[in-house]
Amino acid sequence: MSTQTNEIKRVTTHQLQEMKNRGEKISMLTCYDYSMARILDAAGIDVILVGDSASNVIAGHETTLPITLDQMIYHASSVIRAVKRAFVVVDLPFGSYQGNSSEALRSSIRIMKESGAHAVKVEGGEEIKESVIRILSAGVPVMGHLGLTPQSIYKFGTYAVRAREEAEANKLVHDAKVLEECGCFAIVLEKIPAELAQRVTQQAKIPIIGIGAGPHVDGQVLVTHDMLGINKDFHPRFLRVYADLHSVMMKSVKEYVSDVKNKKFPSEGEYY
Repeated sequence: MSTQTNEIKRVTTHQLQEMKNRGEKISMLTCYDYSMARILDAAGIDVILVGDSASNVIAGHETTLPITLDQMIYHASSVIRAVKRAFVVVDLPFGSYQGNSSEALRSSIRIMKESGAHAVKVEGGEEIKESVIRILSAGVPVMGHLGLTPQSIYKFGTYAVRAREEAEANKLVHDAKVLEECGCFAIVLEKIPAELAQRVTQQAKIPIIGIGAGPHVDGQVLVTHDMLGINKDFHPRFLRVYADLHSVMMKSVKEYVSDVKNKKFPSEGEYY
């Protein structure tokens, strides 16, 4: 971690912009609970995303669509109570902002007031422009999300790389410009060609965070449970696994079960 990052007491949108301006990469991970958030924050993560991926990772749903606004607020509140330094962004869940700017504003205000989060994230470009402007009008920072947008999975029908074709690539570039002009402080680009991500990053004045979007963006985000090897069922090319906690946890639980069954736990000195 750089000296510049160590000097930041609390990460803000201003700090993130300064990081882009000086070429310092932004680190971002997902989190949904207090205990994990304490670890990520203490480790020096810049941004924590309370993602609607909790629908998959925590609740076991096939998609991100089922998670509710109340559930997102619950997860965000848990994370906020642990964080002293990181900037916390919360996904607006499916159905809480699309097509109705008033609903988008109400959802965002609930997240900010009830969880204490620092910003919200929305998926989409031109089609959600009105909602983005309405949210920003209340002083709520907004992070955009383009490329593969999981809330639209039934529209796409696949989790394949997006924007390979010229028409979709041009639309993505246009949407990124729209989001920046609306006032978004950053944009996530998910699973798009690295060359396209580089093009967007070079054109944008605001930070661009990638996931499966190559090395030329301003920062990277991964799902924590994936990069720690807790989830063993997800192996995309862009995922680097930094630990094998699935095996560590499995071994530990098996040893505990064995010790209990064989009356080895608790031993003398482990009870009152």
